Amino acid sequence: MNTYEAKQAARKAGYQAKAAQAERQADAAHAQAHDMAQAIPFGQPILVGHHSERGDRRYRGRIQQGYDKSFELQKKAEHYADKAAAVGKGGISSDDPQAIEKLKAKLASLQAWQDAMKKLNSVVRRHAKADTETRISALAATGLVDDTRARALIKPDFMGRIGFPPYQLQNNNANIRRITQRIKDLEKVADRPEFERRGPGYTYREDPQENRAMFLFDGKPAKETRDLLKRHGFRWSPTRSAWVRQLTANAQWSAMDFMRALELALRQQ
Repeated sequence: MNTYEAKQAARKAGYQAKAAQAERQADAAHAQAHDMAQAIPFGQPILVGHHSERGDRRYRGRIQQGYDKSFELQKKAEHYADKAAAVGKGGISSDDPQAIEKLKAKLASLQAWQDAMKKLNSVVRRHAKADTETRISALAATGLVDDTRARALIKPDFMGRIGFPPYQLQNNNANIRRITQRIKDLEKVADRPEFERRGPGYTYREDPQENRAMFLFDGKPAKETRDLLKRHGFRWSPTRSAWVRQLTANAQWSAMDFMRALELALRQQ
């Protein structure tokens, strides 16, 4: 497990802990409301006009509040459980130190699938006039699909097409181009040396290992400066004690634009 994967595992564990805590709190609130409700005889109405009416209404209101609290806590538990389940499911992150290797493996898989679809479509066309069993045997003989998948390939879709439709090859090819470009971009970042520039009251740094562009200030920057940082896509990172964003060409341009704007504002003061 690399550093990024360890952080992801810790993040997942944190969400799971929050979900478990909210679940326990929901159960406790429900149990308390239930116990309070048990004190009221079954079917007992509020005695309107009786001296007990006001206290009874308050008591019943607290019971309802307890059930409402339990319901909200249960929703909170489900929210964190969903977030825990989503960790690591968003694809290959550029922050992962092994992102390039993983993307290359994914690219190879997509390219192999593109070649397989083309080959199978070629077999489908070549045996278009053969009987069903001959076509299935020819497709299965490629070793790329089993009999069940071969049978599905020669079954016409809603437009009467057989084999893999053009849009499926086009979509896969688009993914190949997208991942190829991502690999090129990440390799440029990986080959880039660390960069640092000092300005009045701040240090700008590019860290290819962390894949972050960041601003570090001598103290807490003024509200106007913080707002300017946000407008340029930088966000405060307590773990780094810096204003950061992912290191991309856009981030570099935004950083330079921010520095120009900040230094102009300081000169005008």
